Formats: sequence, C-alpha cells, structure tokens
Amino acid sequence: MAMTTDVHGRDLRYFVAVAEELHFTRAAERMYVSQPALSKQIRALERQLGVKLFRRDTQGVELTAAGSALLPHARRVLDAWEAGAAAVAQAREAERSTLRVGMSTSPGRGGLLPAIRSRFTAAHPEAAVRLRQITWDDPTAGLAEGDTDVAFVWLPLPDQERYAWTVVVEERRLLALPDGHPLAGRTEVDFAELADEPFLALPRSAGRLRDFWLGVDARDGGAPRIGAEVASTEETYEALVGGLGVCLIAEGNAPLITLGGVTTRPVTGLGPTRYALAWRREEGRRPLVRAYAEACRQVTGRV
Repeated sequence: MAMTTDVHGRDLRYFVAVAEELHFTRAAERMYVSQPALSKQIRALERQLGVKLFRRDTQGVELTAAGSALLPHARRVLDAWEAGAAAVAQAREAERSTLRVGMSTSPGRGGLLPAIRSRFTAAHPEAAVRLRQITWDDPTAGLAEGDTDVAFVWLPLPDQERYAWTVVVEERRLLALPDGHPLAGRTEVDFAELADEPFLALPRSAGRLRDFWLGVDARDGGAPRIGAEVASTEETYEALVGGLGVCLIAEGNAPLITLGGVTTRPVTGLGPTRYALAWRREEGRRPLVRAYAEACRQVTGRV
C-alpha cells in the first residue's frame, strides 16, 4: 500500500481523531466539523488508499488492520509537521525581532554606532542587531534588495522616492591626494583647479552617488577624468598611494584614508555631504525600524 501525494494533513488529523475516539460524533466535535463532513473525508481517504480504515457496525467503530498499521505513521507525520510549523514560527519571530543594519563604511564619528545601539537595545532588549558590511557597488547598503532593514548611506540615493531617512550628519567634502602631489602643500584647493585631474570613481552601479563624489554638480558640464574605480576604503587608499588619481571624501572619513602617504585638503566650490540612516518607506511603520531611527535622532540631536 502506498500513500498518494494527494493525502492532506487535514485528512490525517481527521483519521487520527476518529482512531483515538472510536466515535465519529465525538471526533467531529473534537475537530470542530460536522459529523457528515468528517465521515465524507474519511471515506475519501479510504478511496485514495484503496482500503477500509474503520469497521462500522451497530457495536460502534473499530480500526481495521490497515487502520491500525497507518495510525502510528499518521501520528509521526502530524508530529513532524507540527514541529516544522513551530520551527517556522520561531524563525519568523526571530526575523521579526532582528534588525539588519547595513553600511558601506563604518559610521565612526565619535562612537555614533555604539551610542545608537545602546539606546536601541535599552528600548528593545529582546531585539538582536546584525551589522552587514556592503560594498560600494550598492549605494543603498542592502536596502534595494531587502538584505538590510535600515542602512547608513550617503545621499543622494538611486530611486530616492523608495526610501525615507534621517540625516545623521552634514560634512564638507575634502580632497584626498598622495603626499607627493603638487597640490598637497596647499592649505586649500579650489575645485575648479581639479578639472584635469584623474579622479577615483565609485562603480558605475552607484549611479547618482558616483556623480556626487566626482563633483559632477560643480563641473559646469565638463566630464571628469577617471583614473580608476574603487569599491572600498582599502581600494581607495591603495589607489591614492599608487598615484592613480585623487578623490573627494567626507571629512568624517579622513581618518580611514590618511594612514600614511595620503593627505587631505579642504576643497572650495563644493556643497556638503549628507550622511543618513535610511529605510524602505513600506518598512517605516515596523516597530524596530522606527525605534532604531528614533535612537539615531536622539544620539545625533536631530529629534
């Protein structure tokens, strides 16, 4: 005898109820269905299996040999399904109580991240925070693909209407260049002087953010010269030391770049950067997202 794939868990639950009660009416009451409906499902199960599972007579109901053989297996199937459903529920609950925080560069900036986390966990001690480092290929730091729930990002974002954010800090853009560069001895540099300099660029997938860090908004229509593409802080440092080009960086990221052989200088003629905590608009009502954003506002004084 082979159980067909058409047998549903509901059919097995009905079967086990009748087998344990040995009474169709009591079994129906236990399963919150009518007795005729229960009998109909049992007959359908018997047709599918090609055997009688119960013997019905004036004395009552008893299991047939086939029914007795099926009972322990049916119980195991139902127990396994309940265990599986419980595991899924547990995983779902864990997912709901986990906040995935994305970033391309560590926020740094005077212990910003630990301070936000401390306030957040004080309000939600049951929640787990998972940090995810995302390469610069994705300017949304995982938000676009749903890999993160909130993310520290630089504005502007691609498809900006999809997201909401709170600005963490505004900083001026600095020029990073090798120590031996002719402009390294200057106290500040006018961006117009850099029109012919090769620049380090983010990957093309960064879209509007690539243009922002190339200073396209201040080039009066002129196209930037690209010396190399970089996708991380480490690649940026190596490209600078290797003389492949200069680049613009946020003032708060200067300590990540000036590790020896690289210097930064103030650059005029450019607007500031905006570093933000962002999330997908449809997630804005999720309690953990709202709580993390609120903790961020409290720490940064932007309440």
